[in-house]
Amino acid sequence: MALASPTSTRPTSPASSAGGSATDSLSPPSSVSSDAEISKLSSNLPSPFYPPTLARIEGVVQKYQTPALPSEYPPLPIVEAALKGDAKDVGTPDEWVVRDERLVRLTGKWPFNCEAPLPDLWNAGFITPTPLFYVRNHGIVPRVNQADAESWQLEISGLVANPITLTLADLLDPAQFSPITLPITLVCAGNRRKEQNVVRKSLGFSWGPAGLSTALFTGVYLADVLDKVCPQHAGEFGDADFRRAMHVIFEGAEDLPNGKYGTSQLLRWARNREKGMMLAWAMNGEALEPDHGYPLRLVVPGQIGGRSVKWLTKIIVSDIESQHHLHFFDNKVLPTTLMPEQARSENEWWYDPRYIINDLNTNSAIANPAHDETLTVAPSTPDAAPQMYTLAGYAYGGGGRRITRVEITLDAGDTWILCDINYPEDLYRQRPFKSEVWGTLDLTDRDESFCWAFWKLDVPVSALVDAGSVAVRAMDQGLNLQGQSMYWNPTGMMNNWWFRVAIHKTTSAAGDVVLSFEHPTMPGLQPGGWMERMKEVGDDILKPLFTDAPKAEDTEIAAQAKEKAKKPVVVMTKAGVDRKISMAELRAHNKESEPWFVVHGEVYDGTGFLAKHPGGSESITLVAGEDATDDFMAIHSADAKSQLAEYHIGTLVLSDDEPAVVEVSSEPSAIFLEKSKWKTGVLVEIEKLNHDSRNYKFALEHPEQLLGLPTGQHVYARLRRKASAADAEAGAISLEGELVQRAYTPVSTENAKGFLDMLIKVYHRTPEFPEGGKMTLGFEELVVGDTVEFKGPLGSFKWLGKGTASWRGVERKAKNIGMICAGSGITPIIQVARAIVDDEHDHETKVWVLNANKTEEDILLRADMDELHKRRGPDRFRQHLVLSKATESWLSSRGRVNLDMLRAHLPPPGDDALILICGPEPLIELVVKPGLKELGWDVEKQLVVF
Repeated sequence: MALASPTSTRPTSPASSAGGSATDSLSPPSSVSSDAEISKLSSNLPSPFYPPTLARIEGVVQKYQTPALPSEYPPLPIVEAALKGDAKDVGTPDEWVVRDERLVRLTGKWPFNCEAPLPDLWNAGFITPTPLFYVRNHGIVPRVNQADAESWQLEISGLVANPITLTLADLLDPAQFSPITLPITLVCAGNRRKEQNVVRKSLGFSWGPAGLSTALFTGVYLADVLDKVCPQHAGEFGDADFRRAMHVIFEGAEDLPNGKYGTSQLLRWARNREKGMMLAWAMNGEALEPDHGYPLRLVVPGQIGGRSVKWLTKIIVSDIESQHHLHFFDNKVLPTTLMPEQARSENEWWYDPRYIINDLNTNSAIANPAHDETLTVAPSTPDAAPQMYTLAGYAYGGGGRRITRVEITLDAGDTWILCDINYPEDLYRQRPFKSEVWGTLDLTDRDESFCWAFWKLDVPVSALVDAGSVAVRAMDQGLNLQGQSMYWNPTGMMNNWWFRVAIHKTTSAAGDVVLSFEHPTMPGLQPGGWMERMKEVGDDILKPLFTDAPKAEDTEIAAQAKEKAKKPVVVMTKAGVDRKISMAELRAHNKESEPWFVVHGEVYDGTGFLAKHPGGSESITLVAGEDATDDFMAIHSADAKSQLAEYHIGTLVLSDDEPAVVEVSSEPSAIFLEKSKWKTGVLVEIEKLNHDSRNYKFALEHPEQLLGLPTGQHVYARLRRKASAADAEAGAISLEGELVQRAYTPVSTENAKGFLDMLIKVYHRTPEFPEGGKMTLGFEELVVGDTVEFKGPLGSFKWLGKGTASWRGVERKAKNIGMICAGSGITPIIQVARAIVDDEHDHETKVWVLNANKTEEDILLRADMDELHKRRGPDRFRQHLVLSKATESWLSSRGRVNLDMLRAHLPPPGDDALILICGPEPLIELVVKPGLKELGWDVEKQLVVF
């Protein structure tokens, strides 16, 4: 069933690219192709059709000039030719990308997320210079050369009558499409998030007020492309299998940890040319830069930048919205009653369609005065004209709605003054323009406002002297007005309360009154702003009162403010507990049934928490009778530390003849691992297995020393980061950082001698998790010769051999072992599988392995698992592989683990059967446990979770 297609001046002073994500390299670096290779694409492309920054460095020749725009249009910015990249990118996957050193990095060195300093963005004018255009990346930027661009393909499929694959040559073909140019302001949904993060840390990193930029984007209307493929419903109304074409899904080329970046639009919006959605290949008359989606991207005016997918490869018309991970787990305004930790642990919030963000909300900010700007007040005389100051800034609306008023208050909202508004976008409405490269730029029949507007207000300086602050609010034509109060939310997105600038008054040495201006925050990790300052002295920053503070040393109020400014201390002791405990008494309670331990000199009885500990009782019994300060402080949250007070029983007191540390022999023991003692391993080899997984080989204390790791058990690993998260974001690479530890299963066998092997999947920093995996990044920082401490073994499961397992202290026969793993979860699985295959006395135990990964490259220890299969054959060892991102040549299962796979590739339930699993929590809780129950397994008694 086919569907029918449905007077201003530039201010004297006033960079995603929003939206999509970045990606793994699509092809290895190669030499740049000549313009001749892409000549067939048409002279409608900028010359050269290659990112301008790279073209300048690599000497790619320009064949023709981009035609000049009419003089009455806002002028294009003059961009200085950068001949080298930012030194901060050296050593990152993006070091080949040329970036402006002025940009403020918000997520450390990599991935690259940035905004321009607000004064630089403001002074650049209406059209943002591409080097200053804000960037929102999730990972590695794809390296695309001119030949790649020429062969770039856009696949359009789904509920369409004419599925098709288009190249850039097709999009430029005048017989098929008509190129157009539109001025568009892109805005990140996180713009001004730093203000929310000061109130309470959200799940996102700290954007300032410059997370927006404007460009002339050139491409073709998305509506024209959809008309060509003719969306249609499937089936007949009323039939059970009827599918209504309702959504258009967009997917980029990058492969992120949870799949490709993608999102969707309602089909009726996508087919409406008034919405302005376009497939763009150029910005400001030049090819897209790598950070902005070269060679092809989606641009969605009036909506948050996250809807403008970069490096576009697929469009799918569907009856359901995008199922991409970040379509659900990003770009939501969740309820303010929800805390970030709860949002992360309760997935149902992210799937609720009520909380999705599409259109931008109304917002504004003050650019003049700038942060830390000062203004000397001229002495007044009876005959002199009043000294004036021009307040100025930007405002924008969403969904094409025009900003209709901007107001300023100098008295915290008691009274308001209307500002003059300048709409540079209207200059494009004065006349249409058409040429090569630009296509058609015609806003004469459009009344949507897809760009920022500029406001200004001239005020007497005397009014600023009398004011404690200046605040701005804007309203759009839908009467959407910025609010006085902040709507804090777990993602920190769409922050649009009044933008307030504090005004401070001092007297110079010459006796002049000097005004200084303080913005609410500074972006990223930069310190500064009245919000942080006022929070530190205990003021209510959600209801700020801007008055000059009294002299700090002169008043009781200042002293009280200093006391309030002290950081809250987590109390880990119980009031009224004054018992003194000797070292001998402590060591007498070193049993698993009654484990006492010490943290910072205080003694705790862990008996009452053994059954409640999320990491299992062994996490407590491992430190029984010992000082657990380092262990405890390294891995526990503030909440966990405060809970410790409930188990406080006294203070450790040492007598003169009682040493705090027990002397131990300097001779190495026969077995390396000890439960109550950290032992040091020296890194001797690092083997890179794939893009994010490494095998680390550590030498034990001597070559003949046994590791001492029972099959199925794990160890604690502990190391000190070479850089803390804050240090790393600030660019430091060699500062000693925090102590981190966690449990891992080595891939070494039970009888290993002299060495310990650790397979580690590295979780790099992403915008969603700006600190990345603290422990895995600690491993990534290691070099040969570094040391890591180990302690163990621990775990409730042991494979004893001869078809016997011990689980939770009870031995049981198990002749049919099903194993499920995902990614690096292979480590405990292969450990048990090897022990079964290597057991010369076991001729009966059978192993089924269901191994899930994203891509074929992600399958770890594949050769080792294949060897086990060869040694025992399919009757005793079988492995089934599942890929969620499989190529066309993949012969095994595709998609994600489901009930049918559990039924087909695991043993049937029985008294002699067990299932072992190591994988992510959603796989375990949402798929495996319900599926096994449906198949007849007793999950509580037969499912071992590593």
